[in-house]
Amino acid sequence: MHVSVLSIRTVPDPVLRSPVTQVADSRFGSASLERLIDSMHETMDIVDGVGLAGPQVGVSQAIFVFHLDERRGHVINPSIEIWGETMTEPREGCLSVPELYFTPPRAQYAKVTGKNHTGQPVEYQGKGLFARMLQHEVDHLFGYLFVDRLEDEQFRQARRAMASPEFTEATKRITSQRSVDISSAFGTGSAFSNPTS
Repeated sequence: MHVSVLSIRTVPDPVLRSPVTQVADSRFGSASLERLIDSMHETMDIVDGVGLAGPQVGVSQAIFVFHLDERRGHVINPSIEIWGETMTEPREGCLSVPELYFTPPRAQYAKVTGKNHTGQPVEYQGKGLFARMLQHEVDHLFGYLFVDRLEDEQFRQARRAMASPEFTEATKRITSQRSVDISSAFGTGSAFSNPTS
């Protein structure tokens, strides 16, 4: 099966702000869906991410892949449940918002249910960083970025940073570097600024 590395979209690409559509039942079990999942995993691995959602690679469908805490998988058409106290740590970043790290409030626990590429039910549950990752990736499917979840001064800081010429230059530089990394089959950067990721 041919696996291709996909281009990661960065702000202000409108695909990142558009809610996705559900994957049709007819696609489950297809070679094209399996190939997409494998390509998303390959792309995430090359840029050293811990999660990657469909819109981040220009696919407006309800899919995300992840690799964190020795757990690796994918979820299609996910639904999420969250509970517990609100966390403001650890810092969070995003492959689609290069070089910005903040601490949006997230629920302490999260559980995602959905299907795998063959249509079988899957469920992933966790706390702390894993719960943060699940919430982050599901947000992408509704057109939300992690900076949209920020509050007060962090929200203002993020908006100022994203409007700056430095951010525009950083985005161009990161995109260019990823192209080099992809062509040489290794990557840099991280979706979450946590030593365990």
